[in-house]
Amino acid sequence: METIQPRYSLTDLALYFLRLGTIGFGGPPALVGYMRRDLVDDRKWIGEEEYKEGLALAQLAPGPLAAQLAIYLGYVDYRLRGATIAGLAFVLPSFLMVVLLGIAYVQFGGLPWVQAVFYGVGSAVIGIIAISSYKLTLKTIGKEWLLWLICLALGIFTFVQEEENLWMIVGSGILYWLVKSPPRLSTQKVMLFLPLLYGAPVLYSSSGKLGQIALFFTKAGTFVFGSGLAIVPFLYGGVVKEYHWLTEQQFLDAVAIAMITPGPVVITVGFIGYLVAGFPGACVAALATFIPCYLFTVLPAPYFKKYGKRPGLQAFVAGITAAAVGAIAGAVCILAKRQLTDWITVCIAAIVILLLLRFKKIQEPYIILVAAALGIAIKMILIK
Repeated sequence: METIQPRYSLTDLALYFLRLGTIGFGGPPALVGYMRRDLVDDRKWIGEEEYKEGLALAQLAPGPLAAQLAIYLGYVDYRLRGATIAGLAFVLPSFLMVVLLGIAYVQFGGLPWVQAVFYGVGSAVIGIIAISSYKLTLKTIGKEWLLWLICLALGIFTFVQEEENLWMIVGSGILYWLVKSPPRLSTQKVMLFLPLLYGAPVLYSSSGKLGQIALFFTKAGTFVFGSGLAIVPFLYGGVVKEYHWLTEQQFLDAVAIAMITPGPVVITVGFIGYLVAGFPGACVAALATFIPCYLFTVLPAPYFKKYGKRPGLQAFVAGITAAAVGAIAGAVCILAKRQLTDWITVCIAAIVILLLLRFKKIQEPYIILVAAALGIAIKMILIK
């Protein structure tokens, strides 16, 4: 049987994803839309069915949606080489940008005008995350009462405890799976599976700061479902509450940095890693976060067409996603309580929410830039 040659080379693939990673603003919905427009409709490198399978797998597996879709599309014709090149090319530009911004932040973050910038930006970020959480809730939960109950429970827990509990999220997936599509597993199979769940977190040594970064961000990449913003509550619980690597203001600034750079929102891990342990910390944080999502894409890729639509798997992912959405909502409330400390910050956040509700095509980087200018102007007036 004659093998059909792809219509593009590995170099073409690398150049496309380098370009998308450099200028691709708008978050996951925009990025996956660009891939469809460019690779399916215009260039016809990828078939419609292959694109849909990749999107479905990216939605089911934990990790950043856009990065996983890029990895899958690279896998379609060039298997592991294509997946690796596509993933690296897509993530590398935004990683370098956040590291450079991290260097600037460390050097100049104490200056009054920089603090003024983030005074406005931090409030705008609260509004952006609030709307993203609202849209994600409507999209993923629908009218299913049990999913709403899971979402509400995780939201309240996250807000009260000010941390995200991974096992509650995994347990939510198992609960919804058992209710909606009970598995036919023997006791022996269940007992074999449990050590995998509890043994996974010890794959990395946690000795030393880089070891702690590797362990923490591996868990972030392994257990975070939903959109790129789903990682926010998990990161907050770890870097602010558990390890005390960042202050709450620094964490909000890190989220803002991720929103003004192209590529996946999850790349904020590079900025956080740099603040914690310099360039080695940035590299370890990024690799630890993205390697799980790479594996969760390439390992099931050959079997996804056959098994991806099984009700049990879809029910498990639906339960986890509902829990993740609840955790995001709880994290928004925590961050809002910390950031919105006066009537000006409350007004900025409220205006951003109203704008995003009214004008659905406004891109977040423009809002961030306007909020930065507004923060400087307000601080200048207050100083006078």
